Amino acid sequence: MTESQETRPLAVLGAGVMGVGITALFLGHRRHVVLIDTDESKLDRARTEVARHLRLARLMGALPGESTDGELRTSTAPDAVAGAAAVIEAVIEESATKTKALADAAAATAPGTPLVSNTSSIPIDELGRGMSRPEDLVGVHFMNPPYLIATVEVVQGPRTGPAAMAAVRGLLAELGRRPVVVGDGPGFVTSRILHRMINDAARIVAEGRASAADVDILLQDCLGHRTGPLRTADLIGLDNLVDSLRVLHERTGDDGCRPCDLLLDKVRDGDLGRKSGRGFYDYLEARP
Repeated sequence: MTESQETRPLAVLGAGVMGVGITALFLGHRRHVVLIDTDESKLDRARTEVARHLRLARLMGALPGESTDGELRTSTAPDAVAGAAAVIEAVIEESATKTKALADAAAATAPGTPLVSNTSSIPIDELGRGMSRPEDLVGVHFMNPPYLIATVEVVQGPRTGPAAMAAVRGLLAELGRRPVVVGDGPGFVTSRILHRMINDAARIVAEGRASAADVDILLQDCLGHRTGPLRTADLIGLDNLVDSLRVLHERTGDDGCRPCDLLLDKVRDGDLGRKSGRGFYDYLEARP
């Protein structure tokens, strides 16, 4: 990115789990951020969560050691993206909501401003149909937590322009992230493979063949999966996972992507994973 771009803030849309994690990553690399959400109470919680993530990331050596963090500003106004060097959308995994957020951002920013969607499943070209500038739209799928996982899935839509791709590559280089560029389509690569596997793992638990812990141990110790599929599901958020599976099922017709009843029951009961304190595992006892 150019020097003038580096002095302009980055705008993050959505103060949920991924929006907070992406914000912490940017701040930890000295970039100023405006975090935007329509819910003021979520922004209040996000300020505390961002500070916690920054402390944890530094303890783990995942951010520059003695650096000064960038400045965080929050807003409930969609047009607070004006003047941003790039806009990163991290709202819920729902096509209409993401399309509106990106269209509003396109209307409030200058042509050529990169518009980045952190979608895990919705095709970039589908999101671009509702925008005036689809050439500025790029998919960048940060994994959770963004400050610990240095490889990102970058999705080049069929109408994504070379200038937007170059700008995104520059930003990721500044953040020390390694991009892997893939083609567009439901779920791209990571979610297309992982989310179906998690769904199958949940089905096995529902059938009574193994506990969640045993499924994870087998995948970790026998197949080299770092955390196991169901611990990963709790980290993603079971509500986010169900939303993503619905996208995959609707757009591919693959019945293996239809969210299983156990996942739906957990979401209905509010057991969303780490963020709610309980999912396939109980995290409440670990909290102070």
